Amino acid sequence: MAIQAALAELSNLLGQRLSLSKSDLEQHGASETHFPLTPPDAVAYPNTTEEVSEIVKICARYGCPVIGWGAGTSLEGQAQAFSGGISVDFRNMNKILRLSPEDMDVAVQPGITREELNTELRATGLFFPVDPGANASIGGMASTRASGTTAVRYGTMRDNVLGLEVVLADGRIIRTGTRARKSSAGYDLTGLFVGAEGTLGLITELTLRLRGQPEAITAAVCAFDRIEDAVSAVIDTIQMGIPMARIEFVDAATAAAFNAYSGSDMPECPHLMVEFHGSEQGVAEQAETFGAIVADHGGKGFEWAMKPEDRNALWTMRHHAHWACMASKPGARSIVTDICVPISKLAEAVNETAADIAASPISGPILGHVGDGNFHSILLFDPSKPEEEKAAEDLAHRMVERSLALGGTVTGEHGIGIGKLKYMDAEHGAAWDVMGQMKRALDPQNIMNPGKMVRGN
Repeated sequence: MAIQAALAELSNLLGQRLSLSKSDLEQHGASETHFPLTPPDAVAYPNTTEEVSEIVKICARYGCPVIGWGAGTSLEGQAQAFSGGISVDFRNMNKILRLSPEDMDVAVQPGITREELNTELRATGLFFPVDPGANASIGGMASTRASGTTAVRYGTMRDNVLGLEVVLADGRIIRTGTRARKSSAGYDLTGLFVGAEGTLGLITELTLRLRGQPEAITAAVCAFDRIEDAVSAVIDTIQMGIPMARIEFVDAATAAAFNAYSGSDMPECPHLMVEFHGSEQGVAEQAETFGAIVADHGGKGFEWAMKPEDRNALWTMRHHAHWACMASKPGARSIVTDICVPISKLAEAVNETAADIAASPISGPILGHVGDGNFHSILLFDPSKPEEEKAAEDLAHRMVERSLALGGTVTGEHGIGIGKLKYMDAEHGAAWDVMGQMKRALDPQNIMNPGKMVRGN
């Protein structure tokens, strides 16, 4: 009865922008990975922050869950309505609100995607550097504290969000942060909401740090006979202080999937995919130093991508890795998991994970943003064979245990959602209880994305 009353009021507020259609509900209940279809009760399409505030106030009156929705590309069930409720889709709130080239910052609504933003910025000589691969919404990227291929040089969303506008669980609208590049005034509320996965409020505006488009960009691919040689080359590169813009690892299985999916002709062995940003001279020096490190570790077959179209093809192939790996086993489903370890432990973590997968009955290509110690496995299983799904779950579990034992984290960038909720206590201990206290203080009714991030919410 409560949800029906909430829907009636929301319909009066939004009219046709409140959808109950089956196709909309299923789209907003789907997962790109292994989580089951869990549609919300309705999908709301607000146009303004004030409408978001009214939506939340109505839902608070009736105890109705509220789940934010950007592009739906999260991997741990963050945007699915496991408790029912209203999915708030920000696709209509996709504008640039202010651009300040001289201050190298921009204010945007949450529904704009990273590709849309960078297209608009192209003529300014600036760009937004965070690149998680998927054409994700900026609001969703902030909510999951996304990073991606360029984080080794430019940082994660945590480093590139200066301030936020947020609608809290009672409908209040607050602003966090300023456009100043530093502040020691009060708690860092911006940092609190970045990565909160919508459990504390809905982000309705973001102020972002921009970077200058580099004078010169060069990318390359190189091959290795062994995983440990490629990873050792990464460790030496980072310890040498070479300012890599991207340094990505793919294993032999991923290279084979690229060949089949994208029509490339990579040798089926481990590879590094790299990119350098800077002046013409700086890029040349970085590439030369990196080449020497690769040679020391037995790397071979350097292929350079100097032209923009060649670089775009290279990184498009990398960004399509998930779909390439899925296509390598038609009909499969996947558990897509990531961990992140200190750079000195990277070789140990990757080698042990590769050996564990090789000894299992399923395949699991390994790839990742190894310049900051973060890597992924796409654990492929036949959904008609419970023993394969169990093997994938066990492999993912051991990856987490391995990361924690090496001083790492259960997720470098995919986030918690429900997929990794059970590991929060092992990583955070009593600090996880503090997170729960913060959740209850800001959302005592537990309507903001319930069941995610904190214990027993």
